[in-house]
Amino acid sequence: MQLRFLARSAAVTLAAALATGLARAAVGPPAALGAPAPRLRATADRAAAAGSRHASGGRFHNTLPDEIVTQGAPLAVLRAILLRGPVGRPGGRVPLVADPLPQQAAPLALTWYGHSSVLLEVDGHRVLADPVWSERVSPLPAVGPRRLHPVPVPIAALPPVDAVVISHDHYDHLDLPTVRALVRGGTAPFVVPLGLGSHLRRWGVPDDRIVELDWDESFPIGGLTLTCTEARHFSGRGLRRNTTLWSSWVVAGVRHRVFFGGDTGYTPAFADLGAAYGPFDLTALPIGAYSDLWPLIHMTPEEAVTAHRDLTGGTALLVPIHWATFNLGFHSWAEPVQRLHAAAAAEGIRIAVPRPGEWFDATTPPPAADWWTAV
Repeated sequence: MQLRFLARSAAVTLAAALATGLARAAVGPPAALGAPAPRLRATADRAAAAGSRHASGGRFHNTLPDEIVTQGAPLAVLRAILLRGPVGRPGGRVPLVADPLPQQAAPLALTWYGHSSVLLEVDGHRVLADPVWSERVSPLPAVGPRRLHPVPVPIAALPPVDAVVISHDHYDHLDLPTVRALVRGGTAPFVVPLGLGSHLRRWGVPDDRIVELDWDESFPIGGLTLTCTEARHFSGRGLRRNTTLWSSWVVAGVRHRVFFGGDTGYTPAFADLGAAYGPFDLTALPIGAYSDLWPLIHMTPEEAVTAHRDLTGGTALLVPIHWATFNLGFHSWAEPVQRLHAAAAAEGIRIAVPRPGEWFDATTPPPAADWWTAV
């Protein structure tokens, strides 16, 4: 009975969403969808023609198998969504911090704004990664996953940055209103994986502020080198998948190096990346939205610890991202960080778990005080 009620409720919600979408389609598709599929396919074809080993037939692909969900799992995913209820939502208010940032960027520091949105400070430069300031991560403003906590500070309050890097084109990592705000409020280039430039150009980002890279390609800016590196994930803002590339990022200065994971499943390639681009002083790795239904495209907290060891040998600081802000999985809200805490302690890995909006000096990080259990 309960399942039938939930199914009817889901059908009503879906019908409302479809009606909204059709109404919008009458005046054109939502701009948040980004570039049209033919343009993205052409971009992927050009990448293949230019020699990219990660593109063929109008799509990009992982080095290893990239099954998005396990075989026969789509119905199980729908059932899990219908039965999820409040699972994944915090039991109380998530504590936010609006730390004032130093006037001059630090040698090595990080501010986490929730989910995968971080401001990295490396050798006196600032790089903003996967910034998402919208209330929902969806092409439609009234449908889709909603924030579990407010943004800690307005995007206009951020200091000038030297570059914006994006890991891939999913809505929880590439956000139209945020992109437009950054275009209006600054001059920093957007350094992105192959294909994402098509979305950015449609949204009015000038060509001279777009840098598109394949895996293992780099872009120098100031005293930094930004390198697009392998991840195990997928892309797509509509029904067609993998028409843009996905990536992790290496932010390397003269003295310090940071690895930003963005969103990825575990891959043995992390060891190769550590050997090629390390030694790293800090990694920011995803720990949330994992499930047995999609084991290849999101890491568990234990896999994040393994990836950190592969990348660094275990000597650097690990900062968890991709949790706490949007309910995208079926685990409880605090489970990712609780499991990370246990796994890191067992492996002797140093972690820092800032509250959303909290700045910290990564050369002298604070202890990972438990602020999440109370939530």
